[in-house]
Amino acid sequence: MTAIEAMLPTGRTEQRGLAWRAFVAILWRDIFVTGREFWVFLAQVALQPLFMLFVFAKVLGSLNYISKDYGHLLLPGIVALTAFLTALQSIAFPLIMEFSWSKEIEDRLLAPLATPLVAIEKIVMAVMRALAAAVLIFPVGALVLGSAPWRAAGVPLLAVVVVLGAWVGAAIGLTLGTFVPPSKIQVIFAVVLVPLMFTGATQYPWPSLDTLRWFQVVTALNPLTYASEGVRAALVPDVPHIAPWICIVVLLGAGLAFTVAGLKGFQRRAIA
Repeated sequence: MTAIEAMLPTGRTEQRGLAWRAFVAILWRDIFVTGREFWVFLAQVALQPLFMLFVFAKVLGSLNYISKDYGHLLLPGIVALTAFLTALQSIAFPLIMEFSWSKEIEDRLLAPLATPLVAIEKIVMAVMRALAAAVLIFPVGALVLGSAPWRAAGVPLLAVVVVLGAWVGAAIGLTLGTFVPPSKIQVIFAVVLVPLMFTGATQYPWPSLDTLRWFQVVTALNPLTYASEGVRAALVPDVPHIAPWICIVVLLGAGLAFTVAGLKGFQRRAIA
C-alpha cells in the first residue's frame, strides 16, 4: 500500500474510488485555471528570470564586467531558482489567503478525501507549475543569451533535480502557508524569500566560495543550493559543482522534512 493509498478513506472500494476521483477533479480544476490564465502565469514566472539574465549576463557582459561565458553558468541557477520559487509561491500565498480571507479552502476540505490529500494535491499542482516554468526558461535564456547550455546526456539528472527542487519549494511553501499568520505575510518576502534567492548558489558555483568560508557554510544550509548545483552538474559539468548524488540526497531529505512539517501545519489549520 502506498503512502497516498493509506490516506484514502477506509472501507469499501467505492469510497476509495470516490476519493481518487475527487483528488483528480480538484487537480484538473487547478490545471484548467492555470491554463485559462496562461499569460498571467507566463508573466509571473518569466519576467524575473528574463531581467536577471538580461542584467547579470547580457548588460554586464557587454560592459566587460563579467566573462561572456558567465551566462551559461548563470542559466542553470536561474532554472533551479525559477522551479523552486514558482512552487513555493504557488502554495504559500494562496494558502494564507484561503485559510484567512477567501475561505476557499473550506470547499476543498468538504471533498470526499482525507485532509492530507488536499495538501498533497496542492504540492502536486505546485510541482507541475514549477516544471512548466523551468521549461520556459530555456527559450527565454536562448533569447537573451543567444544560446542555452544543453546536454542530452544530462537530461535524466536535470529532470530528477528539477522535480526534487520543485518539491522542496512546494513543501516549504506549504509549511510557510500554514504556519505564518496573515498579518506577517510580508515576513515571507523580507526574511525568507530574499535570503533564499541570494544564498542558493544561483549566480555562482558553490565550490568557488572556498575563499568566503562563512558564506559557503551559509549557502550549504539552503536547499536551493543543491537544486542549483544539480542543474549545473547536468548542463555544464565542466564548471565545479557539488556531486550530483549529494544534491539528490539533500533534496530528498529536505523534501521529506518540509512535507511532514507542512502536512502537520495544514491539518492544524484545517481543524482550527
